[in-house]
Amino acid sequence: MSDDPDLTRLRLDAERGSPQALYHLATALVTRQRLDEACLLHRRAAEAGLANAQIEYARMLMYGVGTQADPEHAVEWLLRAESAGSPIAGYFLALIALGGSALPHDGRSNERLLAAIQADYPPALRAAAIHFGRRANERDQTVCLQLLERGAGRGDIVAARLLAERLARGEGCPAQPRAAQEILQQLAAHGVTRLPASTPPPPAMAAAIAPGTLALEEALQPVAVTPLASAPRVACVDGLMSADECRLLIASAQPSLQRSQTINPDTGLPVPHAQRTSSDSAFDPIIEDIALRVVQLRMAHAAGVALPQAEHLTVLRYAPGEEYRPHRDYRPPGSLERDRPEAGNRLRTVCVYLNAVEAGGETEFPVAAVRVAPLPGRAVIFDNLHADGRPDPDSLHAGLPVLRGEKWLATLWLRERPYRLF
Repeated sequence: MSDDPDLTRLRLDAERGSPQALYHLATALVTRQRLDEACLLHRRAAEAGLANAQIEYARMLMYGVGTQADPEHAVEWLLRAESAGSPIAGYFLALIALGGSALPHDGRSNERLLAAIQADYPPALRAAAIHFGRRANERDQTVCLQLLERGAGRGDIVAARLLAERLARGEGCPAQPRAAQEILQQLAAHGVTRLPASTPPPPAMAAAIAPGTLALEEALQPVAVTPLASAPRVACVDGLMSADECRLLIASAQPSLQRSQTINPDTGLPVPHAQRTSSDSAFDPIIEDIALRVVQLRMAHAAGVALPQAEHLTVLRYAPGEEYRPHRDYRPPGSLERDRPEAGNRLRTVCVYLNAVEAGGETEFPVAAVRVAPLPGRAVIFDNLHADGRPDPDSLHAGLPVLRGEKWLATLWLRERPYRLF
């Protein structure tokens, strides 16, 4: 394959050995999916001391892009970049620590996120805004809005969408329809539509946190779980997600929605099926930021399972008439063999409703005679396996047809043992 003129120029620059030139060439190769070569070049620039290259090489090690996944080695490179003064490296160290395996989840995560906020790093601004937005305190609500404004000003489309909804609905401030409309018009010019209505009840906070204090460990606070059935075990948690978190998940999923698939029990491969007519987006871990990771941490913790046991988060959209007919979430043997069998089967499922559904869209458990209404922010948690690990056929459940409007749902499947590396 011959290089295009831009790549040829970058190669000539890189031949002089400049770390910055190596970094630019590696970045260009990533966009062209030439990942192995890009990884080697990022490593060369990283070894020469370039902090940006150290971060990118670490991220490739984190996710196994162009190389074998090696989170521990990734942490070492991020620590080198952080010690050289990079707050963005600290941001990724905080992200890793939320999993609690490759790094301990401790107070350093809050300090690192704060440093990235002070550096105006957009993902950090967004994560902190959503964090403060969960609290009813007026000061925290003001901080949330200020951070969303800073993020939007730095070109963060998701922050702009969240800000527009808050201004339009008067969340954390008096309603400002004109300001909201200006943002929505700017977004529409780039093909970005308005988010669906999502107004969950205020999340319950188990422990008081001083206003203006970053405390990512809030995601690990106990929640009020309401049992709905014991055989199979089904429970729900109201207000698990805030309005900002629900909107974050919808906004993050919209660009990559595709027709949902089911697992063929004979081949173990995913295929389209009339049983499931929704669209969905499974988040690739490489696009995860702290805001998305905190949401998943909260979901896993509510289910009593460690985050590394979670598969990739999936967000689904059901249009009018769409449904997921009765099915079970545990995976057939052929499917498990192709997807980290060492993690075991799907022990538990957590689903969170993300928007207000006009009519229909309930989750039904026919054996337990339970039907859960889709309220924004509400989570339904259920077991797929018996206590001894055998699949539980009584875990049969269905997403009933949406009668009016649309339904957005976030699903996290939790395995018996660790599925993720961090």
